[in-house]
Amino acid sequence: MKEHRILIVNVNWVGDVLFSTPAIRAIRKRYPQAYIACMVVPRCREALEKNPHLDELLIYDEKKEYKGLSGKLRLIASLKSRRFDTVFLFHRSLTRTLMVALSGIKERVGIDNPKRGFLLSKKVEPQRADIHKVEQFLNIVKAKDIPPAGRNMELFISKEDEVFAREYLNSQGVKEGKPVIVLNPGGNWNLKRWPAARFAELGDKLAGLFGAQILITGAEKDVELGNAITGMMKNRPVVTCGETTLRQLAAILRHADLVISNDSGPMHIAVSQSAKTIALFGPTDPKVTGPYGEGKYVVIQKPLPKPDCKIPCYNLRCEDNACMKAITVEDVIKEAAKLLK
Repeated sequence: MKEHRILIVNVNWVGDVLFSTPAIRAIRKRYPQAYIACMVVPRCREALEKNPHLDELLIYDEKKEYKGLSGKLRLIASLKSRRFDTVFLFHRSLTRTLMVALSGIKERVGIDNPKRGFLLSKKVEPQRADIHKVEQFLNIVKAKDIPPAGRNMELFISKEDEVFAREYLNSQGVKEGKPVIVLNPGGNWNLKRWPAARFAELGDKLAGLFGAQILITGAEKDVELGNAITGMMKNRPVVTCGETTLRQLAAILRHADLVISNDSGPMHIAVSQSAKTIALFGPTDPKVTGPYGEGKYVVIQKPLPKPDCKIPCYNLRCEDNACMKAITVEDVIKEAAKLLK
């Protein structure tokens, strides 16, 4: 019989969920015989689906199955039936905290704040804003005397994902013996995106200088962006936007000699697969959301271009995106040459 029944209430974005994987691994190492479940939103399911440190994934779809008050009551009943004794609240939501409290979980561990502190049995001091999110999650589990078990992020793939990657690359004419360089031009908001024209120029120069085969990756929403970059290039790249699942993308990134990406989920997926990675940062802070753990990666971020600029910046009305435009193609080529040696 499992000695503990542990629930982890995770966060809502793929990159942040990957940041939580060292903490999940630490919990499993501390409690090897425990039953460990993780509650996560649908868009992040794939990031944890094959994780061997978890016994169960609970998909919290608050737009469908768990919508409204009746949906929340169904979730509370479901959690109660599973008889969890401990929950680690990686998410700071008051609603989620209230639901796990009402489900009868006695040990509730999370970051203290004025709105939900009274619902926590183990209050973790608010985290410093300048430490990496991997460390923030590790600090939550540390409150229960769980030590780190490494700091590398993990995304596990299946044999089927690996077969897909090989067959897909073969079908697109990607040949062995020539460097494969992946460009990931997307991002969940425009301020974090390096200009498309720069990616196009970079792709052509990498193809010319290193004989590289260029892949452009992205989600379904990035198809237009991928096609626009292709239209600006002399050397036609392979555009995978919208053609892969998250884990299939991870399998493709394993085959890359280099990944060049904006601050985004795919950038963290690349690092989780030990791909050599160049991360392009502008308005966000790489000390907090940059690549982390072991691996060969480099962050390019230029000095703030204007006196009134600050990092992190959430000014979605910014018209010039000067912090990203400050990164030149030559800056990236210089780092690429080092990593491709």
